[in-house]
Amino acid sequence: MKGELYFLGTVERVEGEEAEIAIFPEFCPGLKGIENYSHLIILYWFHQRDSVEERRVLQVTPKRHPGAPLVGVFASRSPTRPNPIGMCVVELIKVENCRLRVKGLDAAEGSPIIDIKPYLPRADSIPEARTPEWMSHGPAT
Repeated sequence: MKGELYFLGTVERVEGEEAEIAIFPEFCPGLKGIENYSHLIILYWFHQRDSVEERRVLQVTPKRHPGAPLVGVFASRSPTRPNPIGMCVVELIKVENCRLRVKGLDAAEGSPIIDIKPYLPRADSIPEARTPEWMSHGPAT
C-alpha cells in the first residue's frame, strides 16, 4: 500500500499561547471560508521525533500525566509513535493572506502542518466520553 503526504505549511512562530501558521502559497486557496470558524483542528508532524528509534517505540509512560502507567502509544498522546502525527484543537484568532494566528497550538516552531479541519461542536465534542483515571491529571493534551 502506498500513501503520499503533503506538508501544507509550517508553524512559524510560537509566542506564549499564540502561534502563527504559514501556509504554502499553493495551498492558500484551501483557506477560503476558514475565517467563519472560531476553532480548528490542526494536524502536524512531530518533526523532532521523526527518527527510526522513536518510530519503533510502542509503549510509553506519559510524562505530562503524573502517576500514569506504562501504556501502548495508541493509548496515549505521546509524540513518540510509529507515525509522528500530532493533533490539536485551536482557537482561530486571525486569518491574513496565507497565515493563521491561533491560540492553544501545542506544536513546536518549525513543525510541518499536515492538515487543517474546521472544529464542529456537533461532531467533535463527546461530553460523555470515557478516559482512564490517570488521564485526568496533567495538561489537557
